[in-house]
Amino acid sequence: MNIEYLKTIIVMRQQEFPVPLIEREIPLPIDYKRIITVPGVRRCGKSSKMELVVNSLLAQGTPKENILWIGFDDERLISMKREELDSIIQAYRELYPQIELSQVYFFFDEIQLIEGWEFFVLRIFKHYSKHIYVSGSNASMLSAELRSSLRGWADDYETYPLSFKEYCLFKGINYSSYNEKDRALIRNAFKAYNNEGGFPEPVLTENPFQKLRLLQGYFDTMLLKDLAEHYGISNTEVLRYFLKRIMENITKPTSIRNIHNDIKSRGLKVSKDVLYDWVNHACEIFLLLRVPNYSRSLQKIENSQPKYYCIDNGLRDAVILPQSLDDGKKLENTVFLELKRRMMPSDKIYYFQGKTECDFVIQKGINIESLIQVSWNINEKETRDREIKGLMEASGTTGCQNLLIITVDDDEEIVLEDKRIRVIPAWKWILSLN
Repeated sequence: MNIEYLKTIIVMRQQEFPVPLIEREIPLPIDYKRIITVPGVRRCGKSSKMELVVNSLLAQGTPKENILWIGFDDERLISMKREELDSIIQAYRELYPQIELSQVYFFFDEIQLIEGWEFFVLRIFKHYSKHIYVSGSNASMLSAELRSSLRGWADDYETYPLSFKEYCLFKGINYSSYNEKDRALIRNAFKAYNNEGGFPEPVLTENPFQKLRLLQGYFDTMLLKDLAEHYGISNTEVLRYFLKRIMENITKPTSIRNIHNDIKSRGLKVSKDVLYDWVNHACEIFLLLRVPNYSRSLQKIENSQPKYYCIDNGLRDAVILPQSLDDGKKLENTVFLELKRRMMPSDKIYYFQGKTECDFVIQKGINIESLIQVSWNINEKETRDREIKGLMEASGTTGCQNLLIITVDDDEEIVLEDKRIRVIPAWKWILSLN
C-alpha cells in the first residue's frame, strides 16, 4: 500500500473536522477504553455517530492531529489486504513522529471490507491505543466469532436509521412539549415518519422525487454490492424479485417454500436452499430482520416459519411501490424497529402463534417482560376483539401480565377478567421510553 496515499487520506480527513451534524439520541462513549464497534445498515448514520465523537473530542481540546480516520470504502483502498494494514500506522508515524500512539483516537469506517481486520485492531488496542472505533455494514460484526477474536474487548453499539425522537430533532420539532399545538405537530410528524422512515439524508430531503431516488439507490447498492458482489450472486433479477416478495410480506409468517413455488411458476430457476441462503444474507447486511415464533421448545422455534421486518419503511415503499395503503404493516414495522433499538444483548423478540396471534413477545433475560399487539386502530369490533384475544391467549401461555396495544392514535385502558390492557398511541409510547 502506497504510504503517500495514506498520508494524504489521513490529513485530508483531519481538515474536514469538525463536521456540522445533528446529535443522535444514543451517543457513542468517549474514553471508554474498549473497542467500540458500530454495526448497522448502509447509510443509517454510523459514520456520523463516529464523527460526533470527533466533534466532542475537538470541543474538549483534542488536537486534530490526534485523530486518525480511515474510510475503507475509499476507492484508493479497495484492494487493501490485511497484511497491508500496518502501513496505516507507518503513515501516521511519519506524519506525526512526536505524537504517542496512546494519545491517538483511531476511527476505522466500513472496516468489514478488509478480511481479518479484527486482528489488526486488537493489536492496536493491546499495544498502542485504547481509543478505537470501528463501523461496518455487515452482521458479522455482531458475531460470536468476532467477539472471540477481539478477546472480549469490544462493545457493540448497533445503529439503526433515525428513531422518531431523532426524526423530530432533524425536523426541528419539539417532541417534549405538552402544548396542544405542538402535540398536534407531533402526531402529524409521526404519521409522516411512519411512511418515510428514518434514513438521515432522505429525511432532510424535501423533494419527494429526490427522496425516492435516494432510497432506490440505497437498495440497488445493497442488492448489487452488499449481496451480489460480496456473496457471489449472479442471478440478480431473481434476487430482486425474492427480496420484494419478502418485503411485501412483512409482519406475517413467511414461507420460503411458497415463494420458491411462485418463482418456479414464473419459469425462473433457483433452488430452495439458495433462497434460504439469500434471506440469511439479507439479514446479515441488516436489510431484513428476523423474528421467530415463541415456544418453550428450541426445536419448535427453529422449525417454525419466522416473520421478517424491513430496516426502514421508506426504503420498503421505494422498492415495492405499494398500490394500496398498508399503514398498519408499516406501524408494526416501526414498533418493531423501536423495540430493536432498545434491546439489551440478552433480550429477545418473538411473535406468538396459537389459536390466535400476538405480534410481539418481549423476553428480558429469562422472563417474558411484555406482550404487544400493533393495530392502526381498534375502532371496529372485529379488530378490537382479535387484538384482545391474541393478548389474552399469549398471556395465558407465557404468564405475562404486562399487556399493550399500540395504535396510531387510540388511548385508553381495557379491563378484562383480571387483566388490564393499555392502549396507547405509537408516538406517545415511543416518546415515553427511557
